[in-house]
Amino acid sequence: MKKLVLIVIGILLFSCKSTNSVNRGDAVKIALDTLLQDKISIRALVLDHDKVWYAADQSRFGCIDLNSNQKKEIKIISEKNVEFRSIAQTKKYVFILNVGNPALLYKISKIDLSYELVYQENHDKVFYDSMQFWNDKEGIAIGDPIEGSFSVITTRDGGASWQKTPSIQWPQLVEGEAAFAASNTNIVIKGNATWVVSGGKKARVFYSSDKGKSWSVVETPIVQGKQMTGIFTADFYNSKTGFISGGNYEVLNQNFDNKAVTYDGGKSWKLVAQNQGFGYASCIQYIPNSHGKGLISVGASGINYSNDGGTSWKQCSTDSGLFTIRLLNKNTAIAAGKNKVIRIRFK
Repeated sequence: MKKLVLIVIGILLFSCKSTNSVNRGDAVKIALDTLLQDKISIRALVLDHDKVWYAADQSRFGCIDLNSNQKKEIKIISEKNVEFRSIAQTKKYVFILNVGNPALLYKISKIDLSYELVYQENHDKVFYDSMQFWNDKEGIAIGDPIEGSFSVITTRDGGASWQKTPSIQWPQLVEGEAAFAASNTNIVIKGNATWVVSGGKKARVFYSSDKGKSWSVVETPIVQGKQMTGIFTADFYNSKTGFISGGNYEVLNQNFDNKAVTYDGGKSWKLVAQNQGFGYASCIQYIPNSHGKGLISVGASGINYSNDGGTSWKQCSTDSGLFTIRLLNKNTAIAAGKNKVIRIRFK
């Protein structure tokens, strides 16, 4: 077990600058403090009351206590170093899943951080992108296609075992359509409802009302057609209001055809903030208790904030080294990325 020493820095204040030509009121101020700093890459976070769990590269995972600032990090002993980009949790356990071959899914005790390998998949094309749980017993992980549709594994026993879903049970993907392991936000769950997003040659939203037993698919207006275009991230405020984003990873400042909203549960999507706001985004999240109006994103354009459902955006920070973000409450977020985990307080 490796204990990381807290690196204390001065609190930095940033004023959110409007990215539109229209002034939309007082600037939002944020305060940032660093919770972890190391040579590390983190694209997967999960919040557990007063703790933050992260999955990282070099076969590492860890936990940060937000009250005591105590940090614990463990490097999993395996034949080779892997990069974990998916994380999910139940009441007693955290689950992490890597990208690449072989796919290794570990079950971790929240009490003593002991870990157990509960699923392994060996295939030249295996590449899992995201993982979530519906409840304490049922969970799902999505990966890039091997046989014409997403690679899907599910658990119905609390993560003790995982089963591969036959590809015939999923809508077929077009050649060159896949998913992006950018921030563990390819899957969004609200109750029994589940949304999965794709990118590449197509940028679509897949929907299940029955916890992954059946699926439908909807086209979106998000930029698509090339290998590194499409939807990189999604979130839903409730069963009706949702947001998708991403863009063109090869043209990071392209800020059109990269943001869309739905108000009917994902049946239809409308582009917003065309030629405004941020470019490529790796993670988008709704702010709790904002009535679906508050959104925050991280990506190539730094930290950006909206208080009108994504119609307009304000840039709060130019830090492009953040890959993923989660909200503790309406006033506090935790973000991670290249070499750090930070806490963001909205002033």
